[in-house]
Amino acid sequence: MISAPSGAGKTTFVKRLLRSLPGLSFSVSHTTRAPRPGEKNGREYYFVSHALFERMLKRGEFVEWAEVHGSLYGTSWESLRQAQEAGQDTLLDIDVQGHRQVRRRIPEAVSIFLLPPSFAELERRLRHRQSGAAAPEGETERRLADARREIRHWREYDFLIVNDKMRAADRAFRAVVTAARSRRVIQQERAREIIKTFGGKTKNGFVSG
Repeated sequence: MISAPSGAGKTTFVKRLLRSLPGLSFSVSHTTRAPRPGEKNGREYYFVSHALFERMLKRGEFVEWAEVHGSLYGTSWESLRQAQEAGQDTLLDIDVQGHRQVRRRIPEAVSIFLLPPSFAELERRLRHRQSGAAAPEGETERRLADARREIRHWREYDFLIVNDKMRAADRAFRAVVTAARSRRVIQQERAREIIKTFGGKTKNGFVSG
């Protein structure tokens, strides 16, 4: 899981990693917001109506969901199942609300909070993004206010990465993925198969003595 305040560069960061890191897939979320220029249904998001999202929610199809900037977003259990069957690690792009839900339902999930180098830099990026765009009045100020709220939750995450220097941020993320893939909870089935070749085991499947 990866979370970040708007303007921290999360979208670019994730796209860069997905192109270069084998065995990593992106969980395409459902959302009720309208597509932005260049976005394609089923690639960035599944763009659905508010009514359909509500029906999916009532049927328990989301592992997490949240309302962000006035729109609904959710990660489906089906998308995680498909990635697991394909032998892929799944990267979830979620906000702090969704992070808490996934923590409760998938305790072994690893989480990263992507930080901007400073509030001033975050504000600069947001204002640059909105310059020349037909953004709603007060949009930048609202996102900055949300960023102040979201940043307070950094202690709830396993890892923190500062998105300042591109290569350093990429290396930090790769290190997290490498370590996560070697955790006991992930490797235990393989470990049990190896233990069997040693000819002895305890009740929990490991060699005694």
